[in-house]
Amino acid sequence: MAKYARIIGTGSFVPTEEHPNDELRKKFGTEVINKNEEATGILTRFYAPADWVTSDLAVAACKKALEDAATSVEEIDLIVLGTDTPDHITPATSVVVQHKLGAKRAGTFDVGCACASFPTGLAIAAGMMCNQPNIKKALVIGVYMMQRLADRENDPMSFYYGDGAGAAVLEASDQPGFISSALSADGSFHECWGIYAGGTKEPATVAAVEQGRTQVRFVTPFPSSVNREGWPQRVREVAKNGNFEIKDIDHIVFTQVRSKTITQVMEDLGLPEEKAIKIMHEFGYMGSACLPVAFDLARKRNLVKSGNLVVFVGSGVGYNQCAVAFRI
Repeated sequence: MAKYARIIGTGSFVPTEEHPNDELRKKFGTEVINKNEEATGILTRFYAPADWVTSDLAVAACKKALEDAATSVEEIDLIVLGTDTPDHITPATSVVVQHKLGAKRAGTFDVGCACASFPTGLAIAAGMMCNQPNIKKALVIGVYMMQRLADRENDPMSFYYGDGAGAAVLEASDQPGFISSALSADGSFHECWGIYAGGTKEPATVAAVEQGRTQVRFVTPFPSSVNREGWPQRVREVAKNGNFEIKDIDHIVFTQVRSKTITQVMEDLGLPEEKAIKIMHEFGYMGSACLPVAFDLARKRNLVKSGNLVVFVGSGVGYNQCAVAFRI
């Protein structure tokens, strides 16, 4: 039985319809957008065509990952998809992706940890591959289309949302591979930011739609400590769990939401900032997709190399946090 799950290929997809910050300044004013731009580093974002849905973004990324891994879709035994912008409340978006890809042998499920979904999916898939010898190859996907669920004309928080998808092909292996994970959550923040109508607590009604409660809403700020203190804690935990030193990390991929926070966290960890991969200035905040897209681009740009120790740190509303470590 294999001891590890190894990443053998990655792929990403970002659509081409660009919406730069200057466009948002005309809607929401220079002061608001300049403040967000300075804090986050976000300069632009991209939206999918109007007739696309979340699963379409995921399929596009998966096809590139399969090609990169020299793997046919018929070889995939498992599909794990992370998103908080699903095609439907039910059924799961992963089954739609399975159908569109033609991955008829694959079992599937969705992971709903918001922007922590991709590293959580990596940890789950790696664990399953290491104790179930029938699972030899898996697709782990992070995908995001929050702008479709936002009030883009009136809500300044739509500044953040960019569409995208990333995917990784995992293979059961005797070589590392997956090393360790660390998870954390604090549900006391579950009412800070989300879509609060359309579920069982408040089913969708005409009133809910008219009052905007079926769209994503930022209700109250998270304390800065959630990421500023939580991210370095997750990195230290994943290092302890994996029996490696912080200084041995070659690259860290954080949720691409605020450039200044990444700078502060790298200082806290005592690591040079160039070890942190950043793409928010290029693509905006892509939620569940930002980690796999950033990692794929870093590989394609020859920043991440074979043998590197890479840590993924995802942080999402709720809140959820997850870190995973991989030897590439």
